[in-house]
Amino acid sequence: MSDVIVAPETRDLDQLATSLTTWIAERMPHATGLALRNFDYPRGAGQSHETILFDADWRENGVEQSQGYVVRIRPGHFTVFPDTLFEEQYELMRVLYEGDYVKVAEVLWLESDPTILGKPFFVMKKVMGRVPVSIPPYAQTGWVAEATPAQRRRLWDGAVRQLAAIQRVPLDKVGFLAGPAHARDGLAQEWDKYVRFVAWLERDGAAPGFIRILTRALERLKAQWPTHQPEGLVWGDARIGNMMFDADFDVVAVMDWEQPSLGGALHDLAWFTVLCETMHAASATPPALPGMGTRAETIALWEAQSGKSAAGLEWYEEFVHLKMSCTGVRLGLLRGVTMMDEAAMARRLGVEI
Repeated sequence: MSDVIVAPETRDLDQLATSLTTWIAERMPHATGLALRNFDYPRGAGQSHETILFDADWRENGVEQSQGYVVRIRPGHFTVFPDTLFEEQYELMRVLYEGDYVKVAEVLWLESDPTILGKPFFVMKKVMGRVPVSIPPYAQTGWVAEATPAQRRRLWDGAVRQLAAIQRVPLDKVGFLAGPAHARDGLAQEWDKYVRFVAWLERDGAAPGFIRILTRALERLKAQWPTHQPEGLVWGDARIGNMMFDADFDVVAVMDWEQPSLGGALHDLAWFTVLCETMHAASATPPALPGMGTRAETIALWEAQSGKSAAGLEWYEEFVHLKMSCTGVRLGLLRGVTMMDEAAMARRLGVEI
């Protein structure tokens, strides 16, 4: 179990409790004796949003009540992506929960007034479970590393089925995720986001070498533009580490919907397969984590469950490497450290320096 808090910002939790108690009481007019407790940050995950867990006790209609909650706060100066889709994240989770399309937490209240906590925020119900954290890596230590192959197989199977379930969400239910006029949806929307991301990095002072590599990688990908562009919802950070599992290794929640789009079905699958190789060498022989599916097994199960073809996935996987490189450069700027090596990035993106 990780004890590392990786939140981008932290705050005085006693002050937070005072502010939230007043705010939540206004939204629960029939509750008396409302008390909030156990405020804490999640450990080993949650690097882009300030996310805080807490519990509430109250009395309603003569009955004692208790409920766990999560407050998720809009990023301030620590903005990882060019688009802060905070309200969209809330609305998407509401659609997914109400339509029972994907296992997500129930979102309850959105607050746009920044004076309450310093920034807009929303509150959702807490889901109980375990997360395969990135810090320290779940393949090296903790409950996933200690699980049996059969347990890990169940975890992987459920994760891929939830990933595929995202592609059954009717796009007319999530039209609020449309991009700018010149790139409303499909691959054009995702592509536009990362063209703008590279330009944003350059404006914010990223090293010229990184910008040259990313620009050449964009040119290379554009020259190999894929013909297979199936429509679909994009989760945005599709990985096992953004899922929560119960004691039986079943998925209980799919989390971190902060970069959704209408960009197409293969972006999430590509992100998932790349992260599986990165985190636990999914296709290694012998397997790094016996029981976890290989890339080929993941693709086959995803295709069977989503009803969509993964033809041409390799291009989308290369696009994922560019996306992750953009994020790595951005995190380096925010933290004031160099997190990436130019030569290694160029090799990963298939370009010459």
